[in-house]
Amino acid sequence: MSQAAPVLPGAEPFDLPGGPVGVLLCHGFTSTPQSMRGWGEHLAAAGFTVRCPLLPGHGTRWQDANASTEDDWYAELSAALDDLTSRCTTVVVAGLSMGGTLALRLAQRRPDDVAALVLVNPSLLTERRDAKLLSVIARITPVWPPIASDIKKAGSTELAYPRLPTRAAVAVRRLWAAVRADLGTVRAPLLVFRSVTDHVVEPASTRLLLAEVGSTDVTEVLLHDSFHVATLDNDAPALFARSVAWIRERVPAAAPESA
Repeated sequence: MSQAAPVLPGAEPFDLPGGPVGVLLCHGFTSTPQSMRGWGEHLAAAGFTVRCPLLPGHGTRWQDANASTEDDWYAELSAALDDLTSRCTTVVVAGLSMGGTLALRLAQRRPDDVAALVLVNPSLLTERRDAKLLSVIARITPVWPPIASDIKKAGSTELAYPRLPTRAAVAVRRLWAAVRADLGTVRAPLLVFRSVTDHVVEPASTRLLLAEVGSTDVTEVLLHDSFHVATLDNDAPALFARSVAWIRERVPAAAPESA
């Protein structure tokens, strides 16, 4: 097996110091922590301890993604949660796209360690017809047209692979199936941001999530001026501010200290 390529400049994981409440961020499929850095810096400025790992097979070259699996991605995120729980009294998990799927998996497997969830255009399924042939496609070709940089804001670009690794995409489908099967076990308070226009994840994913999740405290916020990668898009400032306010409402330790 060939050795993984070096991490691309800008794709590095980040860890930002802060107070007793931690926020674990997770980027999406074929993407990198670059898509989460602005959000992470906003959270850190608000007093949170923030960590965003680089998922295995990401941030290098697409061939490395095809050598990784959903178990590798989950293990990396779970290890980052271990680190935050060792330093913080409470941890909120937030994710974009497949990062949201992995965040849900953490809440399913480690409910006592996930105080709340903040998800941006989380993915749980696809309605694309060609997706039914994905397993066959993955045996024929290792790559497919890309899904990255679905952003409305002019000049904003996502640091992500220029190709879709098909074998890794099969792993995403396995992850979706596992998370869908256990949605009823998720009990953490849930904030979901959904872009009204999203060319990557269909509205059916959020509809399914809201219909089957076990959480009783659920809030959906519609984003009208952003596409899929909303953390880099026009609605990002409002998304960042709303997430801080929402977390502070649900995690007493996250409230700012009195002057």
